[in-house]
Amino acid sequence: MRKKLNIGVVFGGRSGEHEVSLVSAKSVISALDKSKYNVYPIGITRTGQWIAGKGAMQYLKTGKKVGIKKQSILPEPNKSNLDVLFPVLHGPFGEDGTIQGLFQLADIPYVGANVLASACGMDKIIMKALFIQANIPTPKYIGFSRYEYENNKNKIIKSIAKELKYPVFTKPANLGSSVGINKCLNSKQLKASIKGAFAYDRKVIVEQAIVGREIECSVLGHNDPKASLPGEIIPKRDFYDYDAKYVSGDSDLVIPAKLNKQQINNIKSLSIKVFKAIDCSGMARVDFFIQKSTGKIFANEINTIPGFTEISMYTKLWEASGISYAKLLDKLVKLAIERHNEQNKYQKSFLPSTDWYKQ
Repeated sequence: MRKKLNIGVVFGGRSGEHEVSLVSAKSVISALDKSKYNVYPIGITRTGQWIAGKGAMQYLKTGKKVGIKKQSILPEPNKSNLDVLFPVLHGPFGEDGTIQGLFQLADIPYVGANVLASACGMDKIIMKALFIQANIPTPKYIGFSRYEYENNKNKIIKSIAKELKYPVFTKPANLGSSVGINKCLNSKQLKASIKGAFAYDRKVIVEQAIVGREIECSVLGHNDPKASLPGEIIPKRDFYDYDAKYVSGDSDLVIPAKLNKQQINNIKSLSIKVFKAIDCSGMARVDFFIQKSTGKIFANEINTIPGFTEISMYTKLWEASGISYAKLLDKLVKLAIERHNEQNKYQKSFLPSTDWYKQ
């Protein structure tokens, strides 16, 4: 009989997307095949405290300390009983490469993108610069830091008005789940929204709004990634905001999207190109716009830890493409182990031909 793998599902975290993480992690924990895996919940509080045990989820929700143990950091390398770590952490300190670096230092396989891809996929300004470098069409944007804005406010506002056209979207550069995002129709709204976005991050990005269809595509793999069928989001609000994604669920999801064969192939091809542009691995969801006036496809962003809630697109798109939720989790765990084994094949030491280092 095959030995069960010990899977540590990590959730919560020091991010504005803390609550979203709890919902996603609950779905992942429930869907992992218990005949194949022993599942260990590992919660991270808003202050960065690590809580392990069956009561970790409940503790993060209510503060009740039942069936938990505290730990300040992961076990030392080669002393952990965990075979794979599954981070279900959205936003900073979870999706930005910081915790992925910790997992690599602990020498434990983990699901999803590595340090570099996680960091690039989190920072929308860096991400879009890589898109442009790879000749991937993306909406026009302007990015700036708090320091730059405070010292050149009028210049930046004028530059936005000159280079972009209203409406525009303001976003914290390092956040997801539509947290801190606002649609602006004029300069007054723009200034207020930039101020609000700076509450979440030291950098803000202002993007040209694209009038058209919102399309999403899921990607899975490592060296040879595959793309799912694309799906379409039809928001019932002004745009696909936080409440529509995680609270009310009142947007319509059309899966698969009603696109012609060429559009489907283009979006799948672009999704893989985006995935490779940031050197991603494991999983990602790539978001697109199809401009109404021209039919042009724009890659908006990549999410290296997409939502795993019951109404999330990532899993639904793979179900439509023939991979069930449980099988998808199996594949992600397998990819994590394969990548870890690949990394461990590389030489970790080097001895110079001379003895200068001994002097």
